[in-house]
Amino acid sequence: MKTDLSHNKSWRGPLVALLSIALLASNAFGQQAAPASALTATERELSASVKVETIKEVTAALSADEMQGRGTAQPGGDKAATYLADRFSKLGLKPLGDKSSYLQGIKFKSTEFLPETSFKVGDDALKFGSDFVVAPPLTGDENASGNLVFVAYGLVSSTPQRNDLAGVDVRGKMVVMIEGPPKYVDKAAWKKADAQINIMVELVKQGAAGLIFISNGTEEHPYSEVSDYLTRRSVEPADNEEWPAFLPPFLMVSNQTAEKLFAASGVTLAQALVEAEKDNFKPINLKQTAKIVVRIKKGKGTGSNVVGLLEGSDPKLKSEAVVFTAHYDAFGVAADNRIYHGAADNALGVAEMLAVAEALTKATARPRRSIIFLAVTGEEYGLHGSEYWVKNPTWNIKQVAADINLDGMGTEVYGPVKTLVGFGPSIQTSARYLTTWPPPAA
Repeated sequence: MKTDLSHNKSWRGPLVALLSIALLASNAFGQQAAPASALTATERELSASVKVETIKEVTAALSADEMQGRGTAQPGGDKAATYLADRFSKLGLKPLGDKSSYLQGIKFKSTEFLPETSFKVGDDALKFGSDFVVAPPLTGDENASGNLVFVAYGLVSSTPQRNDLAGVDVRGKMVVMIEGPPKYVDKAAWKKADAQINIMVELVKQGAAGLIFISNGTEEHPYSEVSDYLTRRSVEPADNEEWPAFLPPFLMVSNQTAEKLFAASGVTLAQALVEAEKDNFKPINLKQTAKIVVRIKKGKGTGSNVVGLLEGSDPKLKSEAVVFTAHYDAFGVAADNRIYHGAADNALGVAEMLAVAEALTKATARPRRSIIFLAVTGEEYGLHGSEYWVKNPTWNIKQVAADINLDGMGTEVYGPVKTLVGFGPSIQTSARYLTTWPPPAA
């Protein structure tokens, strides 16, 4: 994917930055939120100082090929962290990382699937990614085989009254099942009861050799989206506990693969899905064997948050801080050497943060509270960098007044931003800059 900024209208880039300054003005400068028609001189100065050129420059630099997708604990991620630390230094921000540097190191462990990972149904060898994916948790290399049996949702309950396992012993079997509740069961109630987890635990306890999930068309995410994500390298903190080795492999399969699972049973996939919605469902012997081989490569590495400080001007209030956050990581380099450039998610958000930092460091009037600029890593794999900073803060966490997070994929990529919403304290500020920064004519 080439980096192409031409689709971003010139006003979209700075809009989130301007909105952030609008909220910042009421917090950091100790002022009350003003109506749209009453911008202060400081706000006008700050909004005029946010440079579209900076946003374009930083977005292009971070999403360029040489950054290799800014993967967490990969060389491209290290290069991006060094680039951001240099930008912080040139802006005159004080280092707020480890050992008087801008970098806060985090130890990670990673997992990648090897080409030997395979799934065979009868004599049909299926393709990893397009036909099937291995779902977490991953316990290591695995070999599993057994006869295929379809158990609908695997549900055994009194309300609704049904037993999807009636008359079948799943020990040593490859259990084919549908993810999620039957169509007549409330999804919220199913989720609240942890029904899916409990069903999986029960099947594991009964000795299932593997669980293979198929779709009934009600999932929030299509197989293509799930496959794209689950075939990527995964990353987690190095001190996370390992999953128990006794867990069997869990697979998710495409609709085409699901049809192949039923090919020898005398029942089509469509017919089986109809039967699965009935309370009197009976397990279906699919009359085929399946073999699963999982081979993974484990690694270790270090990633870094990048942290800089603009000290406040008020002798008392400067002990409090407003934090700007944006994750700089993307998915790095895939096993097939494909680069996930992550221009919108989230080179753009980091660029906006740097544009705000640039405006504030050059402003005539400094904020009364201190401002922390925190570019975090590991977001794509579970907000790991943010969590690490909160647990290992380089500033008194009790003295953080607010956090303003910038993420391009969730904001102006889809259209103009009109509202900022505060989580935690109920804070909401309208986009009063829309009156002074209108979208240009198409």
